[in-house]
Amino acid sequence: MHRRNFITHARWRTTASATLALAFAFALSTAAAGALAQTTAKPEGLTLSQAFEAAWARQPELAALAARRDAARAQQQAAQSWTPEPVAVEVTGKTDRLNRNLGTREYEAGLAIPLWLPGERGRSQALAEAEGRAVESRTTAAQLRVAAAVRDAWWNWQRARADAATAQGQLDNAQRIAADVGKRLKAGDLAQADQHQADGAVAAAQATVAQTQAAVIVAEQSLRTLVASPGLALTAGPADLIAEPEPGAAATDMDTHGELLALKDRALVAEGVAALAATQSRANPELMIATTRDRGASGEAWQQTFTVGVRIPFGAGPRHDARTAAARAETIELQAQLNLERARLAGERDSAKARTDSARLQLAAAERRAQLARESRGFFDKSFRLGETDLPTRLRIEAEAAEADRQAARSRIELAAAISAWRQALGLLPQ
Repeated sequence: MHRRNFITHARWRTTASATLALAFAFALSTAAAGALAQTTAKPEGLTLSQAFEAAWARQPELAALAARRDAARAQQQAAQSWTPEPVAVEVTGKTDRLNRNLGTREYEAGLAIPLWLPGERGRSQALAEAEGRAVESRTTAAQLRVAAAVRDAWWNWQRARADAATAQGQLDNAQRIAADVGKRLKAGDLAQADQHQADGAVAAAQATVAQTQAAVIVAEQSLRTLVASPGLALTAGPADLIAEPEPGAAATDMDTHGELLALKDRALVAEGVAALAATQSRANPELMIATTRDRGASGEAWQQTFTVGVRIPFGAGPRHDARTAAARAETIELQAQLNLERARLAGERDSAKARTDSARLQLAAAERRAQLARESRGFFDKSFRLGETDLPTRLRIEAEAAEADRQAARSRIELAAAISAWRQALGLLPQ
């Protein structure tokens, strides 16, 4: 017994300074984390769908959507009008009052009516309709970009919260073991070095808790930046996760993807611009209708005449060629970009599906491991209480069980995040 106490005291002398340093570092980290945690309230209730809706409500695309729709409707109405430009009224008057003053008078009133070029009206209508569809698909694509950012921030937040919950559980178990060691130390069953070892495990768990709490605050701040102003408290849902539903077979059609629809509509707009530019080889002709009322001198009878004419501009030449070539280049570029985007999204879809399948297998294995680790923890806890297992073994089993619980919690989040990424690749909004 004396030899054991000698060895125990020697071990305590080598570890005492390290334990005190760790405890001091934990005190500082805990104080910092507590100060940060006081600034964030976490009432119940936020979901991924609600986070997306809050983030989308702050986007400039949504603020400008009503104005863009009004512009598209106005463009469609303009394309359906009888003239490409508004009708102009011309009124002139002539008199000799300032020189001879013989009573010569002439008054003319006329209309200048712009005329559609051959095929211009129909192509203008097609372009206006394509621009209207492009407004809606552009909005959908913007929603998907916001959804991607929200999903990424959301699941990072959930990972941080799961790590913090696991660390807190590890701390609770370490404190329980340390309390049990303290009781046995008083009873003379264990040495002072065992107490210090147990206290060191508590300090290490406390440091992990402080670290994970800081990670939660960082992740929460990233999510808060998307859903609300930085100074607004973020509501936090319960710790248990509710994943998005898996996409059905009907949702795998890539032709309905918002990003592809936006590119398709942009390409159709470019094609419409090119087709319209091809017809606008010159300025619009004008039909002129005028009436003239005049007299040669005072006392003469007034004469009434009518004039009908057509104004036909010459071809635009190089200007028209440049405009047409630029519109065709835009069409070609968008078609090529559409093909690349289709291939990219197909790859993301397949990768997300494979990631989901892998995450499901990993979750099953992690839950099995966690179950076995919890059972082993119970066995060794009982054995340690009976004095059949030493403290290092008990702490090792506790660390293995904590790591198994952390991996199981992470695996549940990774499966939910993989399903969310799969839905994102298919162009589905958060649900």
